[in-house]
Amino acid sequence: MTTIDVSGLSKSHQGFPAVKDVSFEVAEGTIFALLGRNGAGKTTTVEVLAGFQRADSGTVRVLGLDPWADRAAARRRVGIMLQEAGFFIDLTVAQTVDTWRDFTAAPRPRDEALDLAGLAGRSATKVRQLSGGEKRRLDLALALLGRPDVLFLDEPTAGMDPEARARTWEVVRDLAGQGTTVLLTTHYLEEAQRLASALAIMDRGEIVASGGMEETLAARSGRVAFRMPAQVRPADLPLPVTLEGGGAVCRTEDPDLAAQTLLSWAASRGVRLTGLEVRTATLEDLFLDLSGSAR
Repeated sequence: MTTIDVSGLSKSHQGFPAVKDVSFEVAEGTIFALLGRNGAGKTTTVEVLAGFQRADSGTVRVLGLDPWADRAAARRRVGIMLQEAGFFIDLTVAQTVDTWRDFTAAPRPRDEALDLAGLAGRSATKVRQLSGGEKRRLDLALALLGRPDVLFLDEPTAGMDPEARARTWEVVRDLAGQGTTVLLTTHYLEEAQRLASALAIMDRGEIVASGGMEETLAARSGRVAFRMPAQVRPADLPLPVTLEGGGAVCRTEDPDLAAQTLLSWAASRGVRLTGLEVRTATLEDLFLDLSGSAR
């Protein structure tokens, strides 16, 4: 079942096109990574989906609802963690959660929300005394109060230490396992690759790649690299290579098979391929190729 359906979404700010004709779908219980460099249009897209901004054109549905026209109904079923959150810094963590609970239908108990976010021992601490990472965890606790069917997480682990990031991703994975649909943005690409089952990459307001994580990466070329033996020319090799930095690189959709082919060829001729390195395509490779980060 499709939980988030975006078709032809466009949004401009003061005449600047922040999002241009964006379309994607997210199935129920999916962790979906929306990726792109700063300014690519990710946050604007999330804010339209969350009902904070109105689309200029296109159709957006979250749980079958228009997040702008039906935002009161949508908000009851959606949890939102944006990059910037406003807190009353002189309230304690407990007081902050209790304030949010007053505006949440059937909220989780305060201690349950804080435990999920890794703040169980910080109830009496004033918000002003929290670290940046702890404030992000407080954001997460508030987003989880209403037991949302859809969770929007915009850079949820920014400022967190590695232990807190790992705990946050564990919570997100557990929620998705229980049927919560999660749309997240993050700059931690290795974590996104492990966590998300589907993705879209944005560049300059447009979607430049989308689909299942495994399928999208499988369609990208891996590589086999090695130092070129002195007595061997590229034309002698059984597979095409390019010379890069004194070494040879073979780009292929099946790097393991390519490595076997090259090693068999080398063994049959008594040649050593030193420095051999086999690498499958990673999300970082895809991101750098498509996001404009290298331009």
